[in-house]
Amino acid sequence: MAVLDRVRTAGQATARRRVGRASGLGVLLAAVATVVWSGSFVTSRALHDSVPPVQAAFWRWIVAILVVAPFAARQAWCQRALIRRHFGFVALAALLGVAVYNTLVNQAGLTTSAGTMGMVMAASPVFMAGYARLGGARLGPRRVAGLVIACAGVLLLVGEGSLVPDLAAGDLWIVAAAVAFASYSALLKGRPAGLGGPAFLLAIFVLGALMLLPVYGISLTVQGGFEPTAATVGPLVYVGVFSSAVAFFAWNKAIALIGAARAGVVYYLQPVCVALLSWALLGEAMGPPQFLCMALILGGVVLGTATRP
Repeated sequence: MAVLDRVRTAGQATARRRVGRASGLGVLLAAVATVVWSGSFVTSRALHDSVPPVQAAFWRWIVAILVVAPFAARQAWCQRALIRRHFGFVALAALLGVAVYNTLVNQAGLTTSAGTMGMVMAASPVFMAGYARLGGARLGPRRVAGLVIACAGVLLLVGEGSLVPDLAAGDLWIVAAAVAFASYSALLKGRPAGLGGPAFLLAIFVLGALMLLPVYGISLTVQGGFEPTAATVGPLVYVGVFSSAVAFFAWNKAIALIGAARAGVVYYLQPVCVALLSWALLGEAMGPPQFLCMALILGGVVLGTATRP
């Protein structure tokens, strides 16, 4: 009997270690995606007067397709019947995560600072947690506390000391982007079993680019094209390679490991990263109040991503 107890205890300890490793990897991947995406807000703002929003979004996904295709085309071809069977799900993911979300971010970049975009996008975890709760997930007091603390830090950062930020009309574009991104993240829970990550990414990238194609044509007709220089092509390559191919793969894998609600808490790091990048690269203002709010956000993230809910 004692031997069986020891075997059972050893098995439980091994299972806990395995869960802990998967949890740690999920948090790390969510952090990688968040840091990489932070740079895309800076590039969106940097391109606001040189590349029309729809054209920036379209070429971003063309670059992403070229990067992902060599690694995913074979898997996507082998799983083409599965993709056709779940075409509605794949198309909705492409619409929310590819066509709508990033176009809205680029549109917001016309009138909103990179720092504000990153801060407002931090509303996404609230929507993610709401979707998770509606789906029957139990968030737990620790996770809820981390969510609330990080959210308070974000509101104070955006509102410059007030919990009720005064958003400009242009900021509503990024609020809509936050809703689209949270909806995409919640949707990933229903990804068909057996559909590989690379094949899924390639499918939504191609579909998203096709969805943008008619609007891209209208933009070319009305606004004209943009001049391909180092100042325009460089940022588009960054968002195509890193913010699209790398970050989306990391984020999708993180959600598979730890769920959208918990990954969403990590996403609160984004306003911190964006504020630091926009301060360093674009010269946007930073001061002690911003650093204090960042400390509050980081504390909430640490609390909300603990393995024990």
